[in-house]
Amino acid sequence: MAPSTGKLTLKNSKMKKIIFSLLLVSGAVQAQSHLDTILTTKTLKVCTTGDYKPYSYLRPDGQYEGLDISMANALATSLGAKVEWVPTSWKSLMPDFLARQCDIAVGGISVTLKRQQTAWFARPLDVDGKIPLVRCADKARYQTLAQLNQPGVRLIEPAGGTNEAFAHSHLPNAALTLFHDNVTIFQQLVENKADVMITDASEARYQQQRYPSLCAINPDKPLQYGEKAYMIPRDDISWKLYVDQWLHLSTATGEYGEIARQWMGAKS
Repeated sequence: MAPSTGKLTLKNSKMKKIIFSLLLVSGAVQAQSHLDTILTTKTLKVCTTGDYKPYSYLRPDGQYEGLDISMANALATSLGAKVEWVPTSWKSLMPDFLARQCDIAVGGISVTLKRQQTAWFARPLDVDGKIPLVRCADKARYQTLAQLNQPGVRLIEPAGGTNEAFAHSHLPNAALTLFHDNVTIFQQLVENKADVMITDASEARYQQQRYPSLCAINPDKPLQYGEKAYMIPRDDISWKLYVDQWLHLSTATGEYGEIARQWMGAKS
């Protein structure tokens, strides 16, 4: 029996070394968590575009406001930290997010599998979807994809985001114009310089309250299903668990609902 016991002891010794090595690696990963860094530096780095009302808007005075801006501040408060805003654009969101090592990206970000390949998402906050925003006088003309996907339809979208991606994949026959400013783009519809903007139902509903001549088409029946969520660095489980739990409590206590009502307005 002695030889067998020796082999068993040897195997156990090797297993212990493997387990110890794994624990060391795990400890190193944990030490590099964004959660630990934020708690130490008292700074929460937040990427946002600042051009997507009602989620994120950079005012002329240099201050940010919006639903996700308020939520980011609430997240920072829960950590005893202050927010450091990292400006970005929809076209450069992912490169900036990775290069500048933001702790989180907010501002009406749509969950996509392409983004999931290089980043993680916290638990979804809202179900959303792509719909047409048009002049109310033209509502009957732009109800379906078949009506939208015509050469005579002047489609306008901001560059680099999921709206442009939807236009390329679903409306290849429409005349697409990429517009430089996601804040003033709606005026192009009002002034009859474009016919349709495909956007998320939440933004369309928000903007139709500010432009009485514009109408959100079938906001409860989107052309494409979508979700909104905050984007966080990949492979940082400690940070994801914290953000998810914070979101759960914010929703359960009604904090998120109250902030959302302040910014979203009434649905119609």
